[in-house]
Amino acid sequence: MSHHQTIYSSPVFQQACHQFDAAADILGMESGLRERTKRPRRCVIVSMPVRMDSGKVEIYEGYRVQHNLSTGPAKGGIRFHQDVTLGEVAALAMWMSWKCSLVGLPYGGAKGGVIVNARDMSNTELERLSRRYMQEITPFIGPKVDIPAPDVGTNAQVMAWMMDTYSNHKGYYEPGVITGKPISLGGSLGRTEATGEGVAWFVKAYLEDMGIGVSATSAARPLARSIIGVPKSPASPTSPAASTIPRASI
Repeated sequence: MSHHQTIYSSPVFQQACHQFDAAADILGMESGLRERTKRPRRCVIVSMPVRMDSGKVEIYEGYRVQHNLSTGPAKGGIRFHQDVTLGEVAALAMWMSWKCSLVGLPYGGAKGGVIVNARDMSNTELERLSRRYMQEITPFIGPKVDIPAPDVGTNAQVMAWMMDTYSNHKGYYEPGVITGKPISLGGSLGRTEATGEGVAWFVKAYLEDMGIGVSATSAARPLARSIIGVPKSPASPTSPAASTIPRASI
């Protein structure tokens, strides 16, 4: 069956499948294994009634896609965004499987999402939605099954609400069910800065591979200096060395 004919069919899921196929071609992967590896293992779609501050009840739709559970519990964030689609969540879950595999972590890939503009919600409405989402996916997650984390539109506070909801349903405190929690609840130091610091290290390694000095760039220099300690350069952003580097290339 073509990836165009699944419930995950979307431009971003097709993009992830094309990327996988390009790598599979190089590896000479046979078609059966290739198709099984692309498809998510499990998908959960939930409908969540949430009482708003006005007293009105709104219905929100959410997803949790577990792409791979073969190498360990699935791992991946939960995003709250008005443009979330099932196909996007499936693609992100697939990419998470690749990332874990490439660095040798014993996790599979997963991703979650809720179709909502969290910025339009009050803090109490956001808490009700966060807790209801966790209540609906609780039967399908856990420290040995699937461990969610923050993503676009969610943060440490949302993770705290979700962990508390899961713990209440289980009848015991379970901090291992979720990452990205506040430090006071067992969160990890450096978690908030981790993504940005990873980008900085990636940019630095990319520039080294391309033979481009950090001092010759206009965008990467302040990023790298502030996060990974690249020393200041006397070169001006308008110097000939900098002006010859296309901004799109970095």
